[in-house]
Amino acid sequence: MKSFSQWRPHPWHGLDSGAEPPRRVHAYIEISPFDTVKFEVDKKSGYLRVDRSVRSSSQHPALYGFIPRTLCADRVGQLMPHAQCGDNDPLDICVISERPISRIEIIVNARVIGGLPMCDHGEADDKIIAVIDDDPFWSKVDDISEMPPAIIDRLMHYFLTYKFEPNKPHHVEIGEPYGFEHAAKVIEAALADYEDEYVSVPERRHIAD
Repeated sequence: MKSFSQWRPHPWHGLDSGAEPPRRVHAYIEISPFDTVKFEVDKKSGYLRVDRSVRSSSQHPALYGFIPRTLCADRVGQLMPHAQCGDNDPLDICVISERPISRIEIIVNARVIGGLPMCDHGEADDKIIAVIDDDPFWSKVDDISEMPPAIIDRLMHYFLTYKFEPNKPHHVEIGEPYGFEHAAKVIEAALADYEDEYVSVPERRHIAD
């Protein structure tokens, strides 16, 4: 009998992280470049929730979501020098596509090339950067250093400004973009943080067997 889920799986806990993490991962997409509000998966139900209206005029320059079965906790926080801890959310990922994609609540096969070290209110909130794995336009790109700088600049500008409110303190900082080597460490740390928090002892024994 073929295996399948009788009920809709929770996108954070019920989907797998990908075929070959940390290089090739699954990205569950919450926001497309065509969206003008911020959607976020409700942690309890797994359905998309309107998280907030975006005050900035910027629109997201790439597909945006998270890697299933990851968590930004102690290990992820320790990888960012100025962070006090992780943000206790799944690890965020931006997926660049040559063809426009307007759908959300989709799973994308993504090839990781780097990331942005974003610190939000003292919490590590890394943004992993990837390309669609079989996108012929980006087929030879394996590291963020091989991407056009304008694309990375747009991502940095968006994350530095999308929470900005006039006459209020701004608590978001982004360091220098990092390549695949450090992105791999962040992903592996997030996978380990998730296992510590959500995988029970019997499940660990079953995986080991």
